[in-house]
Amino acid sequence: MANDAVFRASLVWLAAVIVVVGVCTESFKKMLLTYVVGVLGISGLLLPDWGYFDRDFSRWTSPVSAEERASEVAQRSGLIRRFIKNPMRLVAYATVYGFALHKWWMFISS
Repeated sequence: MANDAVFRASLVWLAAVIVVVGVCTESFKKMLLTYVVGVLGISGLLLPDWGYFDRDFSRWTSPVSAEERASEVAQRSGLIRRFIKNPMRLVAYATVYGFALHKWWMFISS
């Protein structure tokens, strides 16, 4: 349930950013782009079932058992630990989100 609270708080912050962008730029198109980039960014971080994807690739075709789910919940200690476990995920996310943020900023500031 903590993930749901983080998701809701992220959407509220996104709404605040959208309002600020709208007030500063007076552009509906820039507000819409901010909404799309924000929702995709938040969804990419918070919505995937990481317990499912953290397993070996060959096991993705089978559902997660109750024992695996229980061990994953017991080991979970937050977003930072998730990225330390898999540094390639951190590099991929930093590259994709950095590029998207750069493109968004260039569009908003023009």
